[in-house]
Formats: sequence, structure tokens, C-alpha cells
Amino acid sequence: MNQEKITLLEPFLSKITDGKQKERMLEVLEFVISNYPELTPKIAWNQPMFTDHETFIIAFSVSKKHMAIAPEKAGILHFLEEIAEAGYEHTSELIRVPWTHDFNFSLLKMIIEYNIVDKKDCSTFWRK
Repeated sequence: MNQEKITLLEPFLSKITDGKQKERMLEVLEFVISNYPELTPKIAWNQPMFTDHETFIIAFSVSKKHMAIAPEKAGILHFLEEIAEAGYEHTSELIRVPWTHDFNFSLLKMIIEYNIVDKKDCSTFWRK
């Protein structure tokens, strides 16, 4: 586990007041850092996000009822069936994972890997 990368995200984590939500968010961020050491974590727009060669891969945010996962619209459209099967709601830009649901790490892994491959030649932060 790369403690230095988690330390970069501490300003975001320190603002989560609910202990269980903070624990879940830390678990998810540690999963991304451990499984994708090539990704660069940072805080932008008040949320933790991960980039690859300076292009956006995924971001996370917290609300009272859920954790939001933002993989860009293409990352959601590609996995609509899997998102529904996981029991998660979504908008065109984010997936809502209720704090009361189990977290589907295999779905997260598929989304991240899709974005890494799909954006390997992307030279902009967002897809065009």
C-alpha cells in the first residue's frame, strides 16, 4: 500500500465526519491505489480523482446517502447492465452506491480498466 498516495487524499478524507462512510471511502481509495499504482491520485473539484498520463480516469465523492463514482459518461454507458445488476442508480455522469449496499469492487475494476484502455491515446483531460 502506498501511504504517500493516501496522504495526498487526506484533506478530502478528513472532511468525512461519518466514521463508516470514511472507512468505506478509504477502503475504495486504497483498492484503487493498490491495484492501479500507475494512476496518479489528486484532489480536484473537492473530490479524489485518479488520472493516467494526465487524462481523467475516475473520481469519487460523498453525499449523505451514497458514495458517487464518476467515470465519465462513456464509462457509465459501457457498463449500464452491470450497474443495474449491482443495484446501483446512475445519472449520465455518476454512479450512486448507497452506503447501505455492499461495494462491488469487481465492477469498479472493470470501469477503471475500461477507462485506462479506452483513453490510452487520449491527449486531453476529458474525452472529446
